[in-house]
Amino acid sequence: MKDTPFTKKHIALGAKMAEFAGYNMPISYSGINDEHAAVRTNAGVFDVSHMGEFVLKGDNALELIQRVTSNDASKLTTGKAQYSCLPNNTGGIVDDLLVYCLDENKSYMLVVNASNIDKDWEWISEHNDNNVEMHNISDKTCLLAIQGPNASKILQSLTNVDILNLKYYTFVRGTFAGVDNVLISATGYTGAGGVEIYFEDKGNDATQIWDAIFAAGAAQNIKPIGLGARDTLRLEMGFCLYGNDIDDTTSPLEAGLGWITKFTKDFTSKAIFEEQKSVGVAQKLVGFEMSEKGIARHDYIIKDFEGGIIGRVTSGTQSPSLSKAIGMGYVDTKYAAIGTEIYISIRNTLLKAKVVKMPFA
Repeated sequence: MKDTPFTKKHIALGAKMAEFAGYNMPISYSGINDEHAAVRTNAGVFDVSHMGEFVLKGDNALELIQRVTSNDASKLTTGKAQYSCLPNNTGGIVDDLLVYCLDENKSYMLVVNASNIDKDWEWISEHNDNNVEMHNISDKTCLLAIQGPNASKILQSLTNVDILNLKYYTFVRGTFAGVDNVLISATGYTGAGGVEIYFEDKGNDATQIWDAIFAAGAAQNIKPIGLGARDTLRLEMGFCLYGNDIDDTTSPLEAGLGWITKFTKDFTSKAIFEEQKSVGVAQKLVGFEMSEKGIARHDYIIKDFEGGIIGRVTSGTQSPSLSKAIGMGYVDTKYAAIGTEIYISIRNTLLKAKVVKMPFA
């Protein structure tokens, strides 16, 4: 198992640790519900240094990104980012990712899921037939996500750049907590606001930044947050988790990601997605609330009133904000309309649920 530069901090704080994507990661500190509430109402710090980062450089960098991603990266200017995905050859998704435009038409950073770093690198490399300069900087890049309505206010005193007015899906570079060349973005995975900070781990920089954040937020009770609350927060917003809600067998159109699938350019599986858009998809990812007591978990079967199988659950939890059980899952398209009653098979019992609009919170 790999450690992040903050692993010792997590252990010293009494975090419940577990393996995730090959890393020793904090699952919770004070408890998922408490940490969830801290992010929704105040501010919390996530160590997400396990995520992968690739830098693509050169005259053909944009052309390569355009061919392997579904969104239109030509719309990006320096300092802007976008959400996208890497389609495979059969209409599925290799991974979902963020594309950061470091220098328009010349340099980009791709942020990918930790479990897919090697897979994504190989996929993009296979398509790199125009000598694009590629650098996998995952192992030397630290990433902290400071999320919550008070996050930017707490951090502003630590940097020389204006993060209070940082627009969604943009980023800046500057000095942060005395460390130079820190990239600060506002892309978020919680729906609660805040920023992410990327920096290279040189010397004592990781410790310096971590300690500075908690010193700056001490008066407002900023808290460390584990991956458990990260999952409940993203699910309340209806954000997909790779490996659960999207994977190599699901298309972005089935997953409600048609908005990141742009047909104004050529890219992998474009023809498949165009056909899906034209004739429709057989299944759709929907959000649902449990009408009866029970929590739907990943891979539970979804049935209709007669007990026929119509889909499967991809994510489910007891929502800390709503105090009700919510979930996401794929269902046959005719059952995807808002308000449709569906049934979740939980321990051989069919429990009623209802399709609802996302985000949940």
